[in-house]
Amino acid sequence: MKALVTGATGFIGSHLCENLIRRGYEVTCLVKKTSNLKWIENLDIKLVFGDCTNLESLQNAVNGFDFIFHLAGLTKSCSEKDFFFINTTGTENLMKTVLEKNHKIKRLIYLSSLSATGPSRNGNPLREDSEPSPVSNYGKSKLEGEKAVLKYRNMTPITILRPPAVYGPRDRDLLIFFKMIKSGIFPDWGKSYYSLLYVDDLVQGIILSAEEREAEDKIFFLSDSKFYSGKEIALEISSALNIKITPLKVPKFVMPFFAFLGERITKNSIFNRDKMKELRHSHWICDSIKARKEIGFTTKVGLKEGIKWTADWYRIHRWL
Repeated sequence: MKALVTGATGFIGSHLCENLIRRGYEVTCLVKKTSNLKWIENLDIKLVFGDCTNLESLQNAVNGFDFIFHLAGLTKSCSEKDFFFINTTGTENLMKTVLEKNHKIKRLIYLSSLSATGPSRNGNPLREDSEPSPVSNYGKSKLEGEKAVLKYRNMTPITILRPPAVYGPRDRDLLIFFKMIKSGIFPDWGKSYYSLLYVDDLVQGIILSAEEREAEDKIFFLSDSKFYSGKEIALEISSALNIKITPLKVPKFVMPFFAFLGERITKNSIFNRDKMKELRHSHWICDSIKARKEIGFTTKVGLKEGIKWTADWYRIHRWL
């Protein structure tokens, strides 16, 4: 089987490439000429140069593949325009080109996000038939990306996946929380609850959704089916780091100020004004029962071991 992966140089994409190769796929990665190939340069892969935001560059990039995994996207930015240009227009360009150039594709997998649906307003886990109500520019751009994919569902076999927060080795987003907790504190902005998914479980779900016929033309939430409080996550990280922590109360009305500082200090910080639009909500939880019933999706990694493995990887690679 031949697979094309966009976003292959990133956290999730690099893990996906490794797993596809282990399963016997012939993997090609769509990359920019300026891409950092650190995580994939030693893999048995082929490279094709292109950019989803440049329609012309895709013309000779998508033909001949059985599966296309579209993971490329922008997750952090201070620019609303950039979110929609990359996450929405880029996806629309890819879909147009696939329809024109690859008539034998078995499946295109679009990796969306829980953010495309938004937070739970009533404390109940979101399901696939929940009305989307994204609160951030990132979430809105991913929802528009979903709509760009769905426009072609009767012409190209597609599957859309909405994972929650994903963590594991190579992830830089949650790294900042590990660093805070290593210093002995963690920001406490009140009771909050999250669905999570370890990267290896997500990758298995991505591959499963490509290979299973029942997944065609459907949308799935993928999560480990448990809901974790912010405090519970912090305690697991502190346990993995063998650090005692002190909660730092952060009233929600000062969160925009911290976001402003985060943007000034680090260009691509997770602490930015767009992300704070999400963190102001208390329930980011979803139910993956549909994926379990219809395609047999299961998870193997719980929070405790997943956090420990992530912390160990950070230390070994001197990120902590």
